[in-house]
Amino acid sequence: MINILYLHAGSEMYGADKVLLELVSGLDKQKFHPIIILPSEGVLAVALRQRDIEVHIVSYPILRRKYFNLQGVLKYVNGYFKATNQIYKIVKNRKINLLHVNTVAVLEGIALKRKLKVPLIWHVHEIITTPKIVYKVTSLLLGRYADQVIAVSNAVAQHLVNSGKVDKEKIKVIYNGVDNKVFNPNVKTDYLFDEFNVPKDSIRVGMIGRVNAWKGQMDFLKATAPLLEQHPKLYLFMVGGVFKGEEQRMTDLKNTVAALPHHERIIISDFRKDTPNLHNFFDIFVLPSTRPDPLPTVVLEAMATGKPVIGYSHGGITEMVKDNFNGILVSPSNISVFSKSIEQLIENRKVRNIMGNNSLERQKLYFSVYTYINNFSQKYVSFD
Repeated sequence: MINILYLHAGSEMYGADKVLLELVSGLDKQKFHPIIILPSEGVLAVALRQRDIEVHIVSYPILRRKYFNLQGVLKYVNGYFKATNQIYKIVKNRKINLLHVNTVAVLEGIALKRKLKVPLIWHVHEIITTPKIVYKVTSLLLGRYADQVIAVSNAVAQHLVNSGKVDKEKIKVIYNGVDNKVFNPNVKTDYLFDEFNVPKDSIRVGMIGRVNAWKGQMDFLKATAPLLEQHPKLYLFMVGGVFKGEEQRMTDLKNTVAALPHHERIIISDFRKDTPNLHNFFDIFVLPSTRPDPLPTVVLEAMATGKPVIGYSHGGITEMVKDNFNGILVSPSNISVFSKSIEQLIENRKVRNIMGNNSLERQKLYFSVYTYINNFSQKYVSFD
């Protein structure tokens, strides 16, 4: 039995949370025993326990902007060593074979690697562009302390190599995958028409993503809101919550929408658990991340439900969406072209259907959850 200690940055149910859940749930229980450490209770912790996965809660600091000041650094360092000692006490009498850190934002793996004397696999879901000092420091730590760096896309791998701090030979790309038993074109959507009070003959364009500085909700509005005038059957959807302490972002977004013409056809929803249904409910999925998104899971989910995807041509989405095959890629923040691309698909159901079918086939071929789990299983065994 290979005992693997996992460290993760939260207990929500966004991209990195979902792929962690899929991974540890899908591992062969005769070969692997995952032990998950989370910094807080939440929907991820609940989901893990429901699948009989061992979970412990230790309040350890996550690398966030709030620590980027003198007082914050002191608070971070104090919390860091206190938390690593707590985690060590939980597992010190267990034979831990591997340490899997599921994000660059968790640095506690460095201290635990030394305490437990085990290999460290660092799973990188981020492309850090700003602040540049964080990019350089985290790349340095990855290069120095990780025995293996797993990048979720070639875009992430290249970004790490470009730092000059991580040896290319230390990096392996393993694409995330989604479960086609969960995300597929047959998921029920009828109740959503009633809940959102949307007619069945409407055209629904949506995005799912945390409301933050770079997921692109404002670009989404700039590109799509003007289309509401010409297309009376068009409805727009933005689904996703905010980090604790950033509630003002949601308030600002709602205020912006309220001031727009036809705002009654723009629907904003907080985080929801029924994302398979939402993806199948949308006719077109849009993700205009203004910074390079490493490998957005929501795009894979949209593909698995047979939907065309429109996004900006940077980051991992360029490895998921083949331009004019299963979606359209647009130069970042080119709102005019972005809007025209969305309108092109609004007006042509046949093209939407062809691209949607292509999305599903491409997802099954390259981004299967079974391939994802198998690739990690082989990597774990190689360290045993």
